[in-house]
Amino acid sequence: MTRTHLSFRRALWRVLFDQHTRSGRYAEALCGLLALLSVVVVFIESGIGTQYHLNYSQWRLFVLLETAFTLAFTLEYLLRVFTWPQPARYVFSFWGIIDLATLLPLYIMWLWPEFTSSYFFAWRALRAIRVLRILKLLRFMPALDSIWRAIINARHQLILFYAFIGIVMVVAGALMYGIEGADSGFTTLGTSVYWAVVTVTTVGYGDITPHTASGRLIASALILIGYSVIAIPTGILTSQMTADLQNKRHKRRCPGCHATGHEDTAKYCKACGERLPPVGER
Repeated sequence: MTRTHLSFRRALWRVLFDQHTRSGRYAEALCGLLALLSVVVVFIESGIGTQYHLNYSQWRLFVLLETAFTLAFTLEYLLRVFTWPQPARYVFSFWGIIDLATLLPLYIMWLWPEFTSSYFFAWRALRAIRVLRILKLLRFMPALDSIWRAIINARHQLILFYAFIGIVMVVAGALMYGIEGADSGFTTLGTSVYWAVVTVTTVGYGDITPHTASGRLIASALILIGYSVIAIPTGILTSQMTADLQNKRHKRRCPGCHATGHEDTAKYCKACGERLPPVGER
């Protein structure tokens, strides 16, 4: 492999995988935008196609758009495989599987034309997952950096809390299945757990309701627990963000008089007037 080939491959890798560079962030945003546009086209196509009888030329426009999106995603996938040092690791990674799965619908349609159109639309709509690539860019945005760090720092508390809520859902669903039974709509354990989730999130579709006093007591307890589903994670994240903000202010030390506690938007020291370093630097 020549030196020119290696340098070209390295440069292409920076564009496709290194979001620390401007070109890498632009490429990631472009891929996410293309995925978002393709999903919008899918929704327009499915809506128009089911309400109106389109002629050949009108359907041909959607086919051309889908072909263009598929070719773009295929080129991106092949370039990512080509530039990754160990291609197999990318192919079997989470994003590699997502990239491959979301470029296949048109090829599958060509090979098996009898493939159900509703499944075809649903499969293409899964490209919305590719938009999550844009979320990887959030950690490079100062305004959202503190939120990202708060989520990372509070991940153990959040996992523990939602695991507890999950256990409550299973226990409550099992109790309702035993108390109410099939006569009240609690036909299976899965249906009962579904009712518990709907109740604890205070959605309350009303398709399944308890009729006994014991069932209503459990439903009331779940509704009260439902308020903590919003309040507790919000409190955890708020405390983490407050601690991060205080820590950031403390780190922003004046190079002249070494005073701390400056706001993020401050440009000069509040004590001596010395110019402050940018946010994130000491």
